[in-house]
Amino acid sequence: MEQEKKLYTEVEELMRKAVEALEREYEKIMASHVTPTLLDTIKVDAYGTTMPLKQVATIIAPKARVLVVEPWDKTLLKEVERAILRANLGVTPLNDGSTITLPFPKLDEEERERIVSQVKRMTEEFREEIRAIRRNAIEKIKTMEKNKEISEDDKFRMQDKVQELTEKYIKTINDHLEKKEKEILEG
Repeated sequence: MEQEKKLYTEVEELMRKAVEALEREYEKIMASHVTPTLLDTIKVDAYGTTMPLKQVATIIAPKARVLVVEPWDKTLLKEVERAILRANLGVTPLNDGSTITLPFPKLDEEERERIVSQVKRMTEEFREEIRAIRRNAIEKIKTMEKNKEISEDDKFRMQDKVQELTEKYIKTINDHLEKKEKEILEG
């Protein structure tokens, strides 16, 4: 059935996007090493407008706990430094006149536990998102049955398939959490 296939495709697409969003959030969390994505949300006042940092500078991670930001236009160096300070990353930018170095401190055990706790809360929000997608799909299925578009047997079969997709994506999220938790605690 065309509408059945469409429903599964839609549900799977939404769940996949939720997992991808979780992965992007995980990239922003400092663990054993820092990545340039940590600076993705920083905006710089440049050329009379506000621009993402990555549109005005090269950002590299030459060492596990160090980021180096090199503005393409050296006249923006002070603005880039201000934007990084406003972001309140817990690190003091070191400006050498052409680049800004961000040396991130090694995390102590207490800080690691705090980050793991934060990651668990965030992950639960994504599990809830998957469950909400399931609830919406099941409501659509019930409406389809009520409107006589599908039979009761179809309804149960479709609900089972949506539940399978839910379990698959919840497991994927749990696997990501386990990996991230290990990375934070062992880093």
